[in-house]
Amino acid sequence: MQRVEKFLKDAGVYYLATVDGDQPRVRPFGTAHIFEGRLYIQTGKIKEVSKQIHANPKVEVCAFLNGEWLRVAGTLVEDDRREARQSMLDAYPDLQAMYSADDGNTEVFYFKDATATFSSFTKEPESISF
Repeated sequence: MQRVEKFLKDAGVYYLATVDGDQPRVRPFGTAHIFEGRLYIQTGKIKEVSKQIHANPKVEVCAFLNGEWLRVAGTLVEDDRREARQSMLDAYPDLQAMYSADDGNTEVFYFKDATATFSSFTKEPESISF
């Protein structure tokens, strides 16, 4: 899981895919943080992506870096504990200009039953589950 987190952080931006009814939706994200042995992402409850995740928590992310790409497919689970939100904000201090652990908007999710696949044009894909 640390390798997945490092790849996402090194890439800087990854793309999160959700569904909105029968329409796929993809948008850039930038948070990836391990807290208590789980890989977390962060968003705001007022965003459409939050509503989509709550309606269907099966998502996939994709990032590209130095000729390799990573796809992570899994189910997102909301962690509504203040400690989890604060840990994410501590890991990403720039977010604190827009979010706080107690603002009623900050939301963090961890991946459950996830499969991460590292791929490139020159090597066989490598998958790990967590």
